[in-house]
Amino acid sequence: MAATLLALRDVTKRFGEATALAPTNLEIAEGSFVAIVGPSGCGKSTLFNVIAGLLRPDAGEVRLEGELVTGATGHVGYMLQKDLLVPWRTVEDNITMAARLTRRVTNADRLEARRVATEYGLGEFLRHYPSALSGGMRQRVALMRTLVTHQPLLLLDEPFGALDAQTRLEMQQWLLRVWRDTGRTVLFITHDVDESLFLADRVLVMSPRPGRVVADFANPLSRPRTMETLTDPIFIELKSQVMRLLHGGQR
Repeated sequence: MAATLLALRDVTKRFGEATALAPTNLEIAEGSFVAIVGPSGCGKSTLFNVIAGLLRPDAGEVRLEGELVTGATGHVGYMLQKDLLVPWRTVEDNITMAARLTRRVTNADRLEARRVATEYGLGEFLRHYPSALSGGMRQRVALMRTLVTHQPLLLLDEPFGALDAQTRLEMQQWLLRVWRDTGRTVLFITHDVDESLFLADRVLVMSPRPGRVVADFANPLSRPRTMETLTDPIFIELKSQVMRLLHGGQR
């Protein structure tokens, strides 16, 4: 079995009198792809912000590779739904933005940005500005910027939510290729049950606020995932189970 990369112990978060996260315990294996689904306002993004150290929990602890990282930042790669590309910087400069924010960008940083962009289909756009890119291309640049932080854990918060259906499927397949190539551990938030089952090895279902994990599904669907995966009887049955939970039913 793979080693545990991320562990949460009794993590709780409140905002005033409102409890956003009920006590949450979670272990994520190294190299895994885990999706989190749940209704709007259930605390998914709050959970990510606690893991990333942007919010300090009111109780509990976060450990990465066994080290206590509660309230600390800089130990994960974090990508939001909005690409947040800097419009006056080129694709290359946007990919190297993490380095730019902490130190002087080196030739090695630029070479890596060019390598990653070329490997994942944007090599000819390195000198372009975000306004010249499609939505899917912008999301690829944002993910490349996250990848070059070299963090073992990637937090992806609905990165494809604003894309049209065809582009979204293309990006899902592209992300699976990146995950396969890099071996990173991925935590992925989505409202789309199909997306969670298409991408992940494991699907966590969260309850309405106060958020807590009410189900943990192992996904037995074989890889690689293709369009035919969406009509697989196992996929359809898993989707039915997850949908029942999201609508207040039992597993």
